[in-house]
Amino acid sequence: MTVSEATAVRVPAWRGGFGRLWSAAVVSRFGDALRTAALPLIAVRLTDDPFVIASVTACGYLPWLLFGLLGGAVADRVDQRRAMWSVDTLRGTLVACFGLAVGLGHASIGLLIALAFALTTLQTLFDNASTALLPSLVDKEALGSANARLMTGQQLAGGFLAGPFVPLLLAAGAAVPFVADAATYLLAAVLVASLRIAAPEREPRRAGSTLRTEVAEGLRALWSDRVLRAVCTATLLCNIGMGALIATLVLHVTGWLHAGNTGFAAAMTAYSAGSLAGGALLAQRVARRFGRVRGLLLGGGVQTASLLLIGTVRQLGALLLGMVLLGVMNMVWNVNQVTLMQQRSPQAMVGRISAAFRTASTSGAPVGALLGGTVAAVYGLNGPALFAAALFALAVVSLIPALKPDVSVVEPDDGVTTAHVKP
Repeated sequence: MTVSEATAVRVPAWRGGFGRLWSAAVVSRFGDALRTAALPLIAVRLTDDPFVIASVTACGYLPWLLFGLLGGAVADRVDQRRAMWSVDTLRGTLVACFGLAVGLGHASIGLLIALAFALTTLQTLFDNASTALLPSLVDKEALGSANARLMTGQQLAGGFLAGPFVPLLLAAGAAVPFVADAATYLLAAVLVASLRIAAPEREPRRAGSTLRTEVAEGLRALWSDRVLRAVCTATLLCNIGMGALIATLVLHVTGWLHAGNTGFAAAMTAYSAGSLAGGALLAQRVARRFGRVRGLLLGGGVQTASLLLIGTVRQLGALLLGMVLLGVMNMVWNVNQVTLMQQRSPQAMVGRISAAFRTASTSGAPVGALLGGTVAAVYGLNGPALFAAALFALAVVSLIPALKPDVSVVEPDDGVTTAHVKP
């Protein structure tokens, strides 16, 4: 493949399956946002124990830590399309049953925790299968644009469109958001099942090969690639920092800035707006201008400065500007990080390498939340923002090995000098 050929196709065609996958992802995210908004309201009706309520949130992290790597190994073994629509059908059925229990007055906190755990456990397979399936639907050179469109559509559906519907649906009944979520899962399952792509060809597994050995192979493949190893390390550091910031942001806004609930809502809206703009307008432009690895360096540098602004300037306007920039560059980071992983991973191992990325990301968030609370208690309510800035700076430094010129990549603009296009 020549350089001109590698750079010719950069926009995914909506036909050929990508449009259906995009629609399924957006519809499903819309339903998830409805359920996510309704879950805490149901939880506080069932119990006033803060630890028990927090356990519902914890169940959104725990399955990734327990089963994330296993989900990636399974995704590399099976027909990803079939796995995705089967998982969505099962998730839709579970949510519908819970909605029925809520409607009949039989919901319990134990049932709520079990639902959260089951949905996230199934998500470990679905998300890894989805990441592995995308390269089968679009050209490698269009993966960046495809990821940007997927993430932008999901942000629009979950961050903006679902919000106004939540109070309307809750007014119609506590069970309605769950019924709506179940419907979106089933619609997404139909869309994915309608994809007309051949099952991936895989080499026969070696005799005696187990999921455990296949997980280990994926981890070794991730560690042996200098670029992926550096990006994974940087992503983990960033997620620890973001976990610390998000967990204490309400205290930062209401306690340090004295901006009240309105200020907190404005900060979250600013972040969502920045994320939408970053995915729709900037992620691919940054990649084309600087390359993907240097795009990550730029994103990390801007986010570091944004966090310093948030942590040092005691003005609501500074917070809102910082949150917009964080959202923009977070989407730039996510699009380029996922695209690099897909392009550099062997096709038969995308699921496992994706699982390693996601597991590291998820483990960083709860660790960061705990550290953020400690930093806020010891150093003040603006401390977590400064702590996050330090971690983002370390993330930028950890990316430097990825710039060395002896690492081959798929695209010629991936931020490193290349002698050939990686097959």
